[in-house]
Amino acid sequence: IPQWIQWYEYTGVLGGTLWILCCNLILFQLAKNVLIKDLLKKLRAINIILLSGFSLLLLAMPIGVSYFMYNTHHDKGTPAKVVVIQPNIDPYNEKFNGPPDEQLNKILRLGSTLADSSTEYFLGPETAIPQGLWEETIENEKPVVTIRKFLTAYPKANMLIGLTSFKSYKNGEKRSATARKLSLGDDYYDVYNAALMMSYSTPVQLYHKSRLVPGVEKMPYPKIFGFLEKYAISLGGTSGSLGTQDHRSNFVALDNMKVAPAICYESIYGDFLSGYVRDSAQFIGIITNDGWWGNTPGYRQHMNYARLLAVSMRKSIARSANTGVSCFINQRGDIVSETKWWEEDALAGTVYKNKIVTFYARHGDYIGFIAAYLGITLLLYSFLKRIIFLF
Repeated sequence: IPQWIQWYEYTGVLGGTLWILCCNLILFQLAKNVLIKDLLKKLRAINIILLSGFSLLLLAMPIGVSYFMYNTHHDKGTPAKVVVIQPNIDPYNEKFNGPPDEQLNKILRLGSTLADSSTEYFLGPETAIPQGLWEETIENEKPVVTIRKFLTAYPKANMLIGLTSFKSYKNGEKRSATARKLSLGDDYYDVYNAALMMSYSTPVQLYHKSRLVPGVEKMPYPKIFGFLEKYAISLGGTSGSLGTQDHRSNFVALDNMKVAPAICYESIYGDFLSGYVRDSAQFIGIITNDGWWGNTPGYRQHMNYARLLAVSMRKSIARSANTGVSCFINQRGDIVSETKWWEEDALAGTVYKNKIVTFYARHGDYIGFIAAYLGITLLLYSFLKRIIFLF
């Protein structure tokens, strides 16, 4: 419920975790005082009254403050027209097996049904270009040429879309730990789950997904456990450890505004995404392929995480999901409009671009760092106390 958690702009989701934990501890103490019978009745009565009052205050005050923030907050920034596209391509049986040109043509067709000369952004889903493009020659790759031709009809528009990309390393060239050998020759290459953004007149910009899904896209410590690559789960496309980039990079649009690209599961890592906001990202574009979950709560939960992100960063979000749910989310965490699950569709909406840097975006998961420090300190204290007691 976004009306309850507007204060996440100061704490992020860990503030909610701490809130729930504190409420449970107080309620536990309240139940303990009620059930234990060997305490003095008068003392129990005082404890019960105090704990009841404190628990009500702890529960009600954040909600009350949040409702006030919710009702007084309005989207801030400059409006931009966006079209998000949901091609609804089955990731198990169609996406990595069907004709790739047909998939891209479907995306462009859907986008054109809602676009006009004032459209500023098109969003296509994760791995919308599944066949794999070599980064060294990407400007001449057929899908890029097709997109550029499409965008000539929309002079203000930028296309943000997902793809699989390859980067080659010549024999002897320094390479990453995730590089794999070509089947022929001695050269190596990296595979990326990537996003690109371009307009009809600007070069292709690339971003490599850097928060990978363990067991599907990433093998932890590849130098040590690289021999397990062949056992990685394959969900279509390329399996095994994918490449990443060391730094987060925003896309720069035609009007020089910055867009934060979040690919799939990256959208649940608030501390990670705060780096984009500190680097002047003005809205967040999420591209994902939630079809792997099928019709389960997974795709819905993933979408709701984006609502928490919108509140934490006070950024508008446009979300393109291959099979749904694609949507627009305002800076209060409300879903402005959304598609249905497992339906071919497109949405036109407005996002508001701003340079707001919330307290949480500036400081990240500080609650987690404090909790980790206190936890380690208490463990060390307990350990040292036992050693001193022994002597």
